[in-house]
Amino acid sequence: MKKLLILSLLALVALVPVEAKKKVQPQLTDREYWCQEAWKMAQPVLENMAKGELQKNMKTEFSPSFDNRNRKVVYMETFGRLMAGIAPWLTLPDDDSAEGQQRKQLREWALASYKNSVDPDSPDYLCWGVSGQNLVDAAYIAESFIRAYDALWVPLDQQTKDRYISEFKKLRSIEPPYTNWFLFSSIIESFIAKAAGLAEYDDFRVMMTIRKVEEWYVGDGWYADGPVFAFDYYSSYVFHAMYLETLQNMIDAKANTRLEYKKYYDRALKRAQKFSIILERFISPEGTFPVIGRSTPYRMAAIQPLAMMAWKQTLPQELSNGQVRAALTAVMHRMYDQQNNYNDAGYLTIGFCGSQPETADWYTNNGSLYMTSLSLMPLGLPADHPFWTDAAEPWTQVKAWGGQPFPKDHRWADDIQTKDRW
Repeated sequence: MKKLLILSLLALVALVPVEAKKKVQPQLTDREYWCQEAWKMAQPVLENMAKGELQKNMKTEFSPSFDNRNRKVVYMETFGRLMAGIAPWLTLPDDDSAEGQQRKQLREWALASYKNSVDPDSPDYLCWGVSGQNLVDAAYIAESFIRAYDALWVPLDQQTKDRYISEFKKLRSIEPPYTNWFLFSSIIESFIAKAAGLAEYDDFRVMMTIRKVEEWYVGDGWYADGPVFAFDYYSSYVFHAMYLETLQNMIDAKANTRLEYKKYYDRALKRAQKFSIILERFISPEGTFPVIGRSTPYRMAAIQPLAMMAWKQTLPQELSNGQVRAALTAVMHRMYDQQNNYNDAGYLTIGFCGSQPETADWYTNNGSLYMTSLSLMPLGLPADHPFWTDAAEPWTQVKAWGGQPFPKDHRWADDIQTKDRW
């Protein structure tokens, strides 16, 4: 009976038309899958914006409780957040591979989009300075320049560069709330210091941010969002990445102030490494992570520090390339394969895993959601890097729940002390 059943199944397979068999897609490598998802996310935005047609063609969505701010902020949110995530990928040199061709195309579209976003005569000139929200998303644009300085900032024409510096300076009129928003000011000002010179930046906005971030550090890799701790992912969304980048910009600019930026950077890096260990442990054997706090539609931005440590090749010794890649890929498949995260025009839709508009906060639009691209930073490592070539390994929760040996976790204390130089 069993033999007869097997023969029947084989016969059915033989009857499948040849054309149908051809439609079976070969299994993608992890990197090919990541590139596929990055292209899907970026292509509709950058192709339209490069032609000055993003504001004409983007299908926008807003939170049911969206406040009375200018709704055109959606376009700056979309562009800035997307570019902050894919910028590392665009730093890789051109090649003739399918990925290389896509990457080259995205870079060309991105450079045209950067120009349009500050050109008052372009239909895609962004709404600089019309809302406090602009401070946030200008910071992500600045962050994209920081992450791909030679590939995305240096090639811009001088007029476009001057326009950016001018627009960034105008944002000083926006008073940041007493929260993570301080880092949006510091990332912009420290970028000005690096790109335009120390005479052009506002030192106080950088110094005050650094002092406040240090005050708000609560230990074991976590930052409080202001004076009061909130159990959410703002240590991921903003604190670790923008703090490290602010400090690195000041080092690059050779700023001479009261602060020893290199010591601050080294300590902040250790905190980010500890937090990346926590994030890796948050990833379940099924490729999910806890849905906590506000701004959950930012999706995989919750994993940004882990992705950043991988891209910067500064993963702590407790985490291997193989296990981090496997864990991040599992989350990506779980989030993007099983639900429709895009609207019918190809733009991200409000939700965490699929279309879930009820998850939106009062400041959420579907441009906000491009924060999820921040998890794509390891694409900035070349295809022959061990992050991509090392064999996949089980991550911590797979080991723990599978009865395998797994490492203990202990509190990390700061071992670098800082004091003012004078």
